[in-house]
Amino acid sequence: MTKFTTNRRRLLKGAAAGATVLAAPAVLRTNARAAGAVNVWTYANFIPDDFKKEFEKETGIEVRIRLVDDQGKQFNLLAAEAPNPTADVVTVAGHRFLQFIDSELLAPMDTGRLKNWGTINPVYSESDWATVKGNKWGAPILSGAEIMAYNSDEVTPDEARSWDIMFSDKYAGRTAYIIQDMMSVMILAKGYDGNMIEYMDNPAQAAAIVEEVRDFLISHKGKVRKFYESGAEVQQMFINQDIVLAHAWSGPISKLIMDGFPVRMTIPKEGSYGFVYTLNVANNAPNADNAYKLLDALLASSQVGAEMTKASGFISTFQGADAHLNDLEKKAASFTEEELAGLRFFRAEANKMKYELIDPAVEQIKAA
Repeated sequence: MTKFTTNRRRLLKGAAAGATVLAAPAVLRTNARAAGAVNVWTYANFIPDDFKKEFEKETGIEVRIRLVDDQGKQFNLLAAEAPNPTADVVTVAGHRFLQFIDSELLAPMDTGRLKNWGTINPVYSESDWATVKGNKWGAPILSGAEIMAYNSDEVTPDEARSWDIMFSDKYAGRTAYIIQDMMSVMILAKGYDGNMIEYMDNPAQAAAIVEEVRDFLISHKGKVRKFYESGAEVQQMFINQDIVLAHAWSGPISKLIMDGFPVRMTIPKEGSYGFVYTLNVANNAPNADNAYKLLDALLASSQVGAEMTKASGFISTFQGADAHLNDLEKKAASFTEEELAGLRFFRAEANKMKYELIDPAVEQIKAA
């Protein structure tokens, strides 16, 4: 087995999500600017509890975490609050940088204020996606992939070698997936470019490809137990034995493996996509100084990176983090060279066209 962290020098991009506007409670807006606080929008378990408690104790700065589960929702909420956000730190997936940057929702990252910037593996911090318009825009913290997860007590490794098993009669009613992300994966599985960059000059072809995948998923909709949205949800479905197969983010499944549950993950032969999460300072952040203090503290040691992996299941971008993981934790984030050969990375160049086609298709699948 080959550890995902050390061998994927091309691990550059982030995951896609839908779009639903959320209203910011008035109390959040009223109390956003506070000398002794930092407001963080992030995913569950990305900020380890022990780190949070120690940071608050040492600095006197309260870390106020608001959980997000979707890049689109976070974008819309931040856009609705602009130009005066309640957030200081947000969590943006690498391939969504352009959307946030073009909408002036992020501030350029002043790496000179982060004395621990060098903790990040340069494979991530110095990758081409990390510099946009001459600036850094985030601190890469965790990486992962869109994978197939399967209950190893019921599904064989041979069956899990292809995405086709997700749509078989054998496991009908025992599968689940994130519908929007699955669109990209199935576009790739059918031999097309899931990033849609190849079709930027041929939108009619792009539309035809999305329609083909939409119709395929509609034709197999009756075999899906649930279209789900969060990592916790797919974990619970596996634990409850509601499902034995799922398209999922690697982090939640790695966490199940670490906990000893009989689930495995793979990158099927048709391939899939990888992504990187970053922490970013919001444009006009109400407590920017505290945001930089928090980020620098997170980057202070490889052990903190390992704790982030243990808590979230995603792979730390910190150099030396795996030295603080046990064999099971390392195994939970490993793939074979054959699997890794099929891994591509989400890219942003065609996102506007792509999601103008995919978002309506997702709603049509749900409504069918």
